[in-house]
Amino acid sequence: MIYAFILVVGLIAGILGGIVGTGTSIMLLPVLAYSFGPKQAVPIMAIAAIMANMARIMAWWRDIDWRAVVVYSLPGIPAAALGAGTLLALPSGFVDIAIGAFFILMIPFRRWMHARHFTLPLWSLAVIGAAMGYLTGIVASTGPMTVPIFVSYGLIRGPLLGTEAAVSLAVYISKVITFQRLDALPPDIIFKGLIAGSSLFVGAFIAKRVVMRINAANFHHLMEALMLVAGLSMFWSAFHG
Repeated sequence: MIYAFILVVGLIAGILGGIVGTGTSIMLLPVLAYSFGPKQAVPIMAIAAIMANMARIMAWWRDIDWRAVVVYSLPGIPAAALGAGTLLALPSGFVDIAIGAFFILMIPFRRWMHARHFTLPLWSLAVIGAAMGYLTGIVASTGPMTVPIFVSYGLIRGPLLGTEAAVSLAVYISKVITFQRLDALPPDIIFKGLIAGSSLFVGAFIAKRVVMRINAANFHHLMEALMLVAGLSMFWSAFHG
């Protein structure tokens, strides 16, 4: 019954995450923590996230902006290693408030840039990639932060989903390698991760059919709603965590 519940939640999370590019960890990680405990949940989610991002890459392969992936990832991957030790010293409540404010402020900022037909230049993704990589030391998922950034860069729907997935895949692979070196990936953890990831994998391909039918305006409205909910949830976590 536990695995059946995880598969159902994973499928829903995979579909929603496949539509907006993020949210799978937010939905599935609490279920994994409840089912297997918090210590096992993190490496299980890392394996599942790899499968989810691989599915999005496969689904949107032809639409991926590989220049953006390279420019963002080259500084982002080493920055993640540098940031872990430093940022873990910060109070968690402060971090939650800062990230929540970022989500909400991105809504008017994106609208301001859209009204002026301005998008982030390619070179700026290197700076942002380093900063976001630095933050991966303390946040479970950077998806809610990277998605609005790539939207501001000018990507929507397929190009957005595929490009963000390619960037996230590199981060999660590095996490899994770290877990492996720390002997935190025994066979049972890998098995549970593959089970959870299989539903995310299927959900990503179901989501593609939905995304193909959404026009650009509605997609932006959906993204803004997600950023607002994510921002408010971070504030709630800061004051009630």
